[in-house]
Amino acid sequence: MYQNHRAAFTMLELTFVIVVIGILSAVALPRFKGTADNAYLTKAQNTVAIVRSALATERQRRILRGEAAVAITDLSLSAAGTVTANAFDHFSGVGNPAVYTRVVDYPIAACSGAQRGCWVHAGTTYSYRFPDVSMGVDGQADFVLAANRFDCAGADTADCQLITQ
Repeated sequence: MYQNHRAAFTMLELTFVIVVIGILSAVALPRFKGTADNAYLTKAQNTVAIVRSALATERQRRILRGEAAVAITDLSLSAAGTVTANAFDHFSGVGNPAVYTRVVDYPIAACSGAQRGCWVHAGTTYSYRFPDVSMGVDGQADFVLAANRFDCAGADTADCQLITQ
């Protein structure tokens, strides 16, 4: 007599697999929740480090050329010295005719509208907008270009500490 044996999962095995998947998702999901927010902060930290390094290099170039007294007053000019929509593009120029050297290899565009994870430029203040889930609001860290340095604005310590730590 021929018997038909089908291979299948029992109800106990299926229940066990569902429980294991539930436990794994309960552990993994909270860890991934803040990943995007951390990416915004890491992006800002890298940009601040690059800008500070570029400022130090430009200061050294000006010292070597005998133009140490010429202050760096802008980081968002075009190669021709005109204002651009970029937050970081070229340094303020020196010499006659003025030479405008790049801050970064590829210009960093400024925010448009309510965009987050980007830089805003107004005068000598450069602000980074980012989501801040820990405070339940959007954060904005303000940096000031003064005395050839790129430092946090004095009144904006909480958001700046998130980026410069």
